[in-house]
Amino acid sequence: MTTGTTALPGVAASEPPSRRRPDAAPGGTARHSAGYFVYLVPGLVLFAVVIALPFAMNVWISLTNWQGVGSPEWTGLDNYRRLLADDAFWASFRHNAALIVAMAIVPTALGLLLAAALFDYIGKKFGNGTVAALRACFYLPQILPIAVAGVVWGWILNPTSGALNASLETVGLGSLTRDWLGDPDLALFTVMVIMVWVQLGFPVVIFMAGLQRVEPALYEAAEMDGATWMRRFWHITLPQIRPEIYVVLLWTTIAALKVFGPIYVLTRGGPGGATNVPAYYSYQNFFERTQVGYGAAIATVLTLLIVALSVVFLRIQRPAEEA
Repeated sequence: MTTGTTALPGVAASEPPSRRRPDAAPGGTARHSAGYFVYLVPGLVLFAVVIALPFAMNVWISLTNWQGVGSPEWTGLDNYRRLLADDAFWASFRHNAALIVAMAIVPTALGLLLAAALFDYIGKKFGNGTVAALRACFYLPQILPIAVAGVVWGWILNPTSGALNASLETVGLGSLTRDWLGDPDLALFTVMVIMVWVQLGFPVVIFMAGLQRVEPALYEAAEMDGATWMRRFWHITLPQIRPEIYVVLLWTTIAALKVFGPIYVLTRGGPGGATNVPAYYSYQNFFERTQVGYGAAIATVLTLLIVALSVVFLRIQRPAEEA
């Protein structure tokens, strides 16, 4: 007796169910793809309504001369030609470059050192409770409303009644008192210092989370070989958390390029435009000068710059992670 399956006359033999591939059913792949697409629809609709449509409208407005009321007058690329000759626009980007240093490069470097010290030294010496408390202290500025933080810093840096100048006078350093936010030569540097304080907690938290996945045996082996803390940091910590470094640099650089709230609260772009940045300069043209088309052109350039920078970061990150 045979146990094989015998095909009926005129009926093609079919593969046993146990051997049939999951995609053997006609249209199976198409149905699976359609099922996945359903889950993308809410995100795509939200992206179109919140990002794509407003950006398209902003681009169209940037090609017009409009005061915010009445009918826009089509001017083509005139606003963009005006940008090329606008010294205030280029100055705002120079200030933005300084803020990238203060909000991305310096916090990333300091955050790496602090996270490695908390994880590899302080945690072993003082315990996880101390590490958690210090990490929370570093991260606190990130959760403070920027309006509150700006007002507090304004009180501290007030030239006549501020705590900083009063402290300098108390210790006999009255000659160092300054109008920290009112002096065109000092205002940008002062804002940069404040932004380092604001941004530092984010890299510390991200890097400490990244360090959790580093194999402890690597540090133990390095210690047994007599490696110093700095050598362990350079040869183990940095290579192991490279993906987190890219994420932090991208995130903080974008935050620096579109910074608005701190400038609005602390200096309003002053004194004399010394702390103006593209986002605030766009706001000024939109709402204070009612040059909506020109403000839209500034916003469009800034948006395209952020998108281009994000693409470059992602292209650099991919081969580095695969290496």
